[in-house]
Amino acid sequence: MNVASESEREPTLRFKITGTGAALPERVMTNADLERMVETSDQWIRDRTGIRERRIADEKTATSDLAAEAISEACAAAGIDVEELDAVIVATSTPDTVFPSTACWTQRKLGIRGMAAFDVSAGCTGWLYALEIAGGLLAAGSAKRIAVCGAEVMSRSVDWHDRSTCVLFGDGAGAAVVELGDGTTGYLARNWGADGNLAPVLYQPAGGSQLQASADTVARRLHSVHMEGNAVFRHAVRSMSGAAQQAVADAGIGVDAIDLLIPHQANARIIEATRERVGIDRDRVYSIVDRYGNMSAATVPIAVDHARREGRIHDGDRVLMTAFGTGFTWAAGIVRW
Repeated sequence: MNVASESEREPTLRFKITGTGAALPERVMTNADLERMVETSDQWIRDRTGIRERRIADEKTATSDLAAEAISEACAAAGIDVEELDAVIVATSTPDTVFPSTACWTQRKLGIRGMAAFDVSAGCTGWLYALEIAGGLLAAGSAKRIAVCGAEVMSRSVDWHDRSTCVLFGDGAGAAVVELGDGTTGYLARNWGADGNLAPVLYQPAGGSQLQASADTVARRLHSVHMEGNAVFRHAVRSMSGAAQQAVADAGIGVDAIDLLIPHQANARIIEATRERVGIDRDRVYSIVDRYGNMSAATVPIAVDHARREGRIHDGDRVLMTAFGTGFTWAAGIVRW
């Protein structure tokens, strides 16, 4: 563990992550599989994204199925029953239904009732938004134990004829049980924001109130991801690195005091550009993008779960998380574990 400066502050938002979990579909789609579907190659995908393979849910699996599995695993790791949760928050861009929320469907899958359940829609930043909300609920005394989950079935939202986007995304869910703790753990600093003027840069055009579903929207593939790749890259690096740098400054520590950087796993080039701007050594950056691709709101919590299980996170560590997403949204926070 790195030594922080004497100016390091106590947590500004106190909570403790007592358990984590993840759910990943069994099916592995490799770059070789994609070569048989669209005009692309393993080399082209790896050179531009760093992705080798991703997980794809079967046709019977909904986002809530993955969320329920991840939350169950997180509760087991925390040593509690799912019935002991006071709230269920699910961050997702691929909800089971427009209404009710995926969190409510997840409650149904878990066989629980009574506690608050709602979704957060902030794209790939969703889990960090949800963690901010959970911390506030704990501080206000509105809850004692909250499941914070990021879950996606992105394979249902991609155009499998568009090689620029279909190679990027995968399916999965990650969750954490968040409790108040003893006051020594939680966010040393954090920030979040959005710029809705950039909404058309990355979005799903049809299916909402702006453009309702019709035979025409389906034929024109308007229910899939539409992305301006160069603009997304530019704004992603700027927002992720800027939010991370602000968190480090607000925490009153130097970048050398960060034990691990867990960025949103969009692609390897964005991760590397963000790392360079923040100034963190490669050996302190945790990435799973090669194995799973971009799982939107699920990438950060799944990475956190993997890092914890692999012994990359220890009590007292300072873990910097940063993400950007459709909206455009962004967030970053330094958790003292």
